[in-house]
Amino acid sequence: MKKLIYPIIFIIFVQCNSQKLNNTMFDKKANKKILFGYCDRNGFEIRPFKSWYDSEYNSYTVKTKELNSANIEKLKEVKITIIMASWCSDSRREVPRMYKILDHCKYSDKNITLINVDTKKKAGSIDIEDYNIVKVPTIIFYANKKEIGRIIETPNKSLEADMNAILFENGNQ
Repeated sequence: MKKLIYPIIFIIFVQCNSQKLNNTMFDKKANKKILFGYCDRNGFEIRPFKSWYDSEYNSYTVKTKELNSANIEKLKEVKITIIMASWCSDSRREVPRMYKILDHCKYSDKNITLINVDTKKKAGSIDIEDYNIVKVPTIIFYANKKEIGRIIETPNKSLEADMNAILFENGNQ
């Protein structure tokens, strides 16, 4: 009996302490349902997020001329954290575009941490203060657990050019 109880307690502990992905909630200030907390791409399959995500993803054309093949290889060694808000028009535009670029580069979703915030820029039990988020979306690139650059709200030139600049600067340090 003891042999059976310990695995059951362990399973319950793990399930209670693991973050559920793709939570939704109603945000009073935004007056709509939003994604909240840790998410993955599957969150964009939930209504009403699916319509704007699919529309932007499908209509965007990757600027392949702005992508450096050497940097595409460097990208595979980089981790990306995206802090976004499903209520924010900039996030609804830039995040699907970023995913399309990353798909073009054959970048693994396993290397992306996606966090959705509410209108107060809070993510529930997830402490995002260390990210110093002022505007969303904020796309942060890490190499060897060190931040190497970020794209905040809208790119300076384009997502591809800004990503290239971040990866190029990292390659020449």
